[in-house]
Parts: sequence; structure tokens; C-alpha cells
Amino acid sequence: MNLSNLKPAAGSVKNNKRKGRGTGSGRGGTSTRGHKGAQSRSGYHSKPGFEGGQMPLQRRVPKFGFKNFNRVEYVGVNLDTLQKLAEKHSISDFDKKVFVEKGLASKKDLVKILGRGELKTKINVKANAFSASAKSAIESLGGTTEAAK
Repeated sequence: MNLSNLKPAAGSVKNNKRKGRGTGSGRGGTSTRGHKGAQSRSGYHSKPGFEGGQMPLQRRVPKFGFKNFNRVEYVGVNLDTLQKLAEKHSISDFDKKVFVEKGLASKKDLVKILGRGELKTKINVKANAFSASAKSAIESLGGTTEAAK
């Protein structure tokens, strides 16, 4: 076997349907587009969501609620997660850099420390926000909490 006799597997390559090449080809005339109408003409393009004149789904379904564009979105990190990281990687100082390195948040995310789980080691945490239970749990063990904006 060499480069001069390489071929694709049998049946894996199909010939294109050659449309609009005369009546003898079997696909001449209207070229599989049918008679008249927008879809038979060149340059046809349907709009996204167009359902052939039927009322489209996005207009059939009612609108409700609103989206608050002033909302501040935080990525939550719980105490049990901090405890696992502290034990596994022997980390005592947590800040934005550590959260990004360990895959808990991305660079642009705001981090909030939440109170789920139990903390057994003294840690110092620098995050954007803290829940009251998380803050008291960290400080009860002698750790520090610093809110960074």
C-alpha cells in the first residue's frame, strides 16, 4: 500500500445530486423546488422562527416577569469546599487567585462565601461577599474575612 492507491471505503462517498442540468438528468425543470412560491425562487431566505405563516412559538407563548439588569451575580463557594481545599492542598489563605486556580470561579466572577458545611481549620478568606453564617463560622475559629470589591 502506498499513496498512489489510497481510496475511501466502498460506499462512503456519494455523488452529489446535480440539480438543474436539463430534463435528461431527472432533476431539470424546477430542480426539485416545486412550482411557484418563495422557496422556488433564487435568493429565498426564511426568517428565524418563521413557521410558514402560522403564529410562531415565540408569539404564541405569553410573556411574564422581567430581568433585572442591575442584578449582581455571585459565584457561591461553600465552607465545606474551602475545608476540602485546605486539607488537600494545605491552603490557609484564600483569595480570588486561589479560587481561579482551583476552578471554582473565573477571573471576572464575583465570589461569595456561603455557610454550608463545617469548617475545622483556621483560614483567612478574601472574597467579594460573605453570608452571615459563613462569616461567623470563619471568625469563630480565629480566621479573618475581608470583603474585597
